[in-house]
Amino acid sequence: MEAIDIGLWVSAGLLVFVFLGMRVAFAAALAGFVGLTWIFWNKFGYDPSKFIKALTISVKTAGQIPHAKVSSQALSLIPTFILIGYLAYYAGLTKALFEAAKRWAGWMPGGMAVATVFATAGFSAVSGASVATSAVFARIAIPEMQAMGYNKRFAAGVVAAAGTLASLIPPSAILVIYAIIVEQDVGKLLLAGFVPGAFSAVVYVALIVGMAVIWPSYGPRITGYTWGQRLASLPPAFPIFFVVGIIIFFIYNPFGGDPWGTPTEGGALGAFVVFLMAVFQGMRWPELKDALLETAKLSAMIFTIIWGVLIYVRFLGFAQLPSAFAEWISGLEQSPMLTLVCILLAYAVLGMFMDAIGMLLLTLPVVYPAVMALNGGEAVSAADSAFGMSGPMCAIWFGILVVKMAEFCLITPPIGLNCFVVAGVRDDLTVQDVFRGVMPFFFADAATIGLLLAFPWIVLWLPSLV
Repeated sequence: MEAIDIGLWVSAGLLVFVFLGMRVAFAAALAGFVGLTWIFWNKFGYDPSKFIKALTISVKTAGQIPHAKVSSQALSLIPTFILIGYLAYYAGLTKALFEAAKRWAGWMPGGMAVATVFATAGFSAVSGASVATSAVFARIAIPEMQAMGYNKRFAAGVVAAAGTLASLIPPSAILVIYAIIVEQDVGKLLLAGFVPGAFSAVVYVALIVGMAVIWPSYGPRITGYTWGQRLASLPPAFPIFFVVGIIIFFIYNPFGGDPWGTPTEGGALGAFVVFLMAVFQGMRWPELKDALLETAKLSAMIFTIIWGVLIYVRFLGFAQLPSAFAEWISGLEQSPMLTLVCILLAYAVLGMFMDAIGMLLLTLPVVYPAVMALNGGEAVSAADSAFGMSGPMCAIWFGILVVKMAEFCLITPPIGLNCFVVAGVRDDLTVQDVFRGVMPFFFADAATIGLLLAFPWIVLWLPSLV
């Protein structure tokens, strides 16, 4: 049997495991280990006396590869960014940010929901995890929206959808993972997420305002705030932007010359600054312990998925499946853009059954080389490319598109992790309530993805300046 045939059979088995409900980390690790053993035993001609040898080689391979990859310094960025978000919550920065957004944006139709989106976007700039962002604002924003007479399903949908912005707006754990898998510059990818993240927030706001204009009961305005009260709300929220500024200046050095530090060092510095703010705001050991425990839990979950999937990815390399898929995709007799749209639609379907991080880890080793081949290769110039951009820029553009699809998957039934988190935080909401409330935001995300496809400069303008 050819190696590629083994790759196809094992990949099909992996999908069966996932659809049956097995966690992605364990399904990928099991499929990868079985595949490695099968590949090596196949090379030995299925000699029964060689099975133990094939098994031994598989054990060594499965044990060495995850450690070698996860020990990369770039991945240490993930827990520091997650910690920033939890410390910011315990420092009271989220409440201050929400209050400022409420006073400044509440006059718009659907004012409280609009304020939630803007506040969530601001908090996403110091939080690397969508799950944490959704959990925080489910506690803060939903009660206030319900007190003003908002439909509880709509309120829950706003929080679940807005929480996805943390996947795109730096610091983003998913963007870091993408950069590691495809071996691209972490700093440029993080920088590329700012404009599309802000753009996604604006599209959400436009949807909310439109719905509130058509159905006024969906979102009454907030009135009565004076200019003095609005200005007074800014200083308590300023520390969030101060921390973001520190991280950006440290990583990108806007004054020219070499960066002052790596993204990991910038994240660590940001976490230290937020820690000092939290202590100054009255955080004590119980709150610090909760922040550290929540960071450890979420980081352990992410790294477990990475470990399991890396075993499967190594098997894919032996099976030569990525190169075969790239050749097949590039040989299709249709426009490259149509092929790219089909790939993104496939992500939308996969997202119904898999969590975002696991989905990217499983698919990118196969899909990324195919997209690069569609554009003309890693080293292609903009003039000779299919999408009108160089290889490195195409990698950034595709990364933002894929992460935006991952955002979409965070609110897509039946997996939709953000929806489960919001329902878990609020006793008065069921998962079905949240999924119904989030449905209008499917159209907003579809519009955003379409615009990012049609106008790549939205993604590439900022990283092109570095």
